[in-house]
Amino acid sequence: MSVSTLFNEGMADRLIRIIVGIIVIALVFVGPKTLWGWLGLVPLITGLVGWCPAYSLFGIRTCPLRKS
Repeated sequence: MSVSTLFNEGMADRLIRIIVGIIVIALVFVGPKTLWGWLGLVPLITGLVGWCPAYSLFGIRTCPLRKS
């Protein structure tokens, strides 16, 4: 497995996912205070890791390919 297959999210995509994840997780502590806020872990983790399983499933890639 090459390094290029480990990442399928670009930097802008990752940044947006991290911000959205933090905001949604904050709903657990502030606002409606429901457990649904823990769903924010999904975009947070995928943003931190740089790989999204749904993107792999549908063949989507926002990360630019590296030239060899």
